[in-house]
Amino acid sequence: MEKLNGKRVVVAGASGGIGSHLSKLLRQSGAEVFMTGRNAEKLADAAANAGVPEDLCFVADISVEAEVALLGSRVAQVMGTPDILVNAAGVGIIKQIENLTLEDFNRSLQTNLVGTFLLVKAFLPGMKEVKKGLIINIPGVLGKVPMAGAAAYSASKYGIVGMMQSIREELKRTEIRITNIFMGGVDSPFWDAIDLKVQKEKMIREEEAARSIWFLCQQPASGVVSEMVLQPFNHQAI
Repeated sequence: MEKLNGKRVVVAGASGGIGSHLSKLLRQSGAEVFMTGRNAEKLADAAANAGVPEDLCFVADISVEAEVALLGSRVAQVMGTPDILVNAAGVGIIKQIENLTLEDFNRSLQTNLVGTFLLVKAFLPGMKEVKKGLIINIPGVLGKVPMAGAAAYSASKYGIVGMMQSIREELKRTEIRITNIFMGGVDSPFWDAIDLKVQKEKMIREEEAARSIWFLCQQPASGVVSEMVLQPFNHQAI
């Protein structure tokens, strides 16, 4: 396994539960971590908890092209080309199709799919220059197995999988690796705004979800974990 000490890692969605736990694990392992998220207050709290200095934080909404461009410039200025990009950002809109609005659908695609595209566009060129790097996305289980009420969410997550598979084909002559983690049922604020009965006590805990991504950041240099599936014991959909 590769050591994280001295690795430069960008964590998008770092103001969320999984992203904040991951940032702390990475820092404890000696990585240089750059944290970004939409919520300034939550990002500041997460950075303080992880021990990440203020100059390695940047508030940005990944669904907005101009903000991602500024993020990329800021990372280049203070860190250079990252060794690892982790995208833990996203939104979850779970509604039956008759209640799903075009605004809901577009927001899901813009944040989850277009946001992923914009992050890759911002950081992949630098990785291609040095011909190495690691990009980790979290399509989630609903990027493999659909669920009733998840038309918009699954569309965005299936889109990430297809997009990254295509980009992987473009990178065959480099040592840039792409990993998708299909994660199901995490006990996180994701469910707070969703009108759905769930048993959060049986879900994966945020810190354990973060630890799985931390593990993937250390995959061996001679290989790649293309996919990883992590699900609660009580609901193994795959």
